[in-house]
Amino acid sequence: MVRRILNILNWEIGGLHEAAFLLAISSLSSQILALLRDRLLAGTFGAGKELDIYYASFRIPDLVFISLGSFLAITVLIPLIISKVENNEKEGIQKARKFISELMTIFTVFMIFASIIIFFAMPFLAKFIAPGFDKDSLDSLIMLSRILLLSPFFLGLSNLFGSITQSFKKFFVYALSPIFYNLGIILGVIFFYPIFGLQGLALGVSLGAFMHFAIQMPAIYRMGMFPLLTTNINLTELKKVSMLSLPRTFALGANQIAVISLIALGSLMKEGSIAVFNLSFNLQSVPLAIIGVSYATAAFPDMSRIYSKKNINEFVSYLEKAIKHIFFWSVPVVVLFIVLRAQIVRTILGSGNFGWDDTRLTAAALAIFCLSVVAQNLIQLLDRVYYATGNTWKPVVTKVFSAVSIIASAYFLTALFKESESFKSIFEFLFRVEGISGTEILMLPLAYSVGSLINLLTLFLFYKFDFKNTSGNFKRTILETVSASILIGAVSYFMLQILSFYLPTETFFGIFEQGFVSGIFGVLAGVILLKLLRSEELQDIEKALKEKFWKAETISPGPEEI
Repeated sequence: MVRRILNILNWEIGGLHEAAFLLAISSLSSQILALLRDRLLAGTFGAGKELDIYYASFRIPDLVFISLGSFLAITVLIPLIISKVENNEKEGIQKARKFISELMTIFTVFMIFASIIIFFAMPFLAKFIAPGFDKDSLDSLIMLSRILLLSPFFLGLSNLFGSITQSFKKFFVYALSPIFYNLGIILGVIFFYPIFGLQGLALGVSLGAFMHFAIQMPAIYRMGMFPLLTTNINLTELKKVSMLSLPRTFALGANQIAVISLIALGSLMKEGSIAVFNLSFNLQSVPLAIIGVSYATAAFPDMSRIYSKKNINEFVSYLEKAIKHIFFWSVPVVVLFIVLRAQIVRTILGSGNFGWDDTRLTAAALAIFCLSVVAQNLIQLLDRVYYATGNTWKPVVTKVFSAVSIIASAYFLTALFKESESFKSIFEFLFRVEGISGTEILMLPLAYSVGSLINLLTLFLFYKFDFKNTSGNFKRTILETVSASILIGAVSYFMLQILSFYLPTETFFGIFEQGFVSGIFGVLAGVILLKLLRSEELQDIEKALKEKFWKAETISPGPEEI
């Protein structure tokens, strides 16, 4: 039994689509748990003060994770690990293990030092995170943020382990990590909150972060790559890692500062605004995690290997195939999310204290976020292009420019919304939120979408300039995908109207059935059209499914490893 479990955790997956599908399935499982987590939170608290405090409390710990955890960035470490083990695997594994041990030691020392400083600085920092909070809310924010400082430490170690599992294509065990993370948070909501109050939510997050890290430990041990703290540190290699990681730190830090600015603005708005922003952001992250992150994660090791051999034509061909598939999946999903937004929000979040006005605001915010989901998915892949090539400063430029755009757009749009009654009325009418208070929160997801679109535009311009041998042959994919997506949206919308006469849409099962059946009819119509158009992307997917990627051969351990 133990052997069988270890074999499962050691699955090695090959092929872009097979690995992407496995990661997508696992990501879907994780996202289902994440949606259950959000349903529990929304139903327990509603869009109110408690959830505002909870979501705001993540900002400083997340910034710590980005500042120090990016030192162990998977996208930076994978090419370095692969370069050590590719030519001489046995000797390379020992070199890689020593390298990983040195990284873990440095990270642990700096994380402990930084956490102590942040712990005592939180009363000062909290005023910048949520300037609109009253004293009691700020006190709760400080308390939760201090507990959450455990999270970046465990997630940083999980990043380190994840770089190993991905380098050896152990995508299965890597894919389990976010599932266990969300399980920890759910345990916090169900069991810890009734005992410890809001602190219980933070304890659940910290438990989830620990499980995110711990689930990868058996696979790492069996590979002979388990790191240990060491005093024998090669400063030359660490300097190389730092120089490669620094750009990514700046890039992610810029985006995090932009999000902190949005949260600060949200704290000055109606109570519950931060909750609406985060809940809608989490919902739009579902297609991002399932499509963009899955394909980018699956493609990255192979892109690194191909580029290390200086085979630029193969590199570009591989990349463009991934771009086409991300676009192929993303556009129809975005259309479905926009058309079915009310059904999605009501089904997932509409329980307990989460009212109808909360639903309408969150649905509108979700639709606005969805305007940039395709861009966010493609950014996941294009960022990794530059990490694979070692040119890590290009994503920094685009991220900083995007962050500045988000912050500037947020302040401009919020001011415009307050001062221009005509702009406000048109906007509320378009997103069907007339007569609801607190609609100014919708300017924050709009600003985020503007910044994401700018990020993609600048990143794609860099890509076209740097890879002049790119074919750029995306027209057929774009035309087929957009045509199918329009049909999917039209059929789904038509079915929504028809089913509204026959289903009790005031009940959970009625609203779920209305959205599910409408979506299924829309997707079937889109697939039929793509079959008639003989879509290459659809044929690739059918071929990958026939390969039965879930039956990939496992690597059996020797007797001494049991």
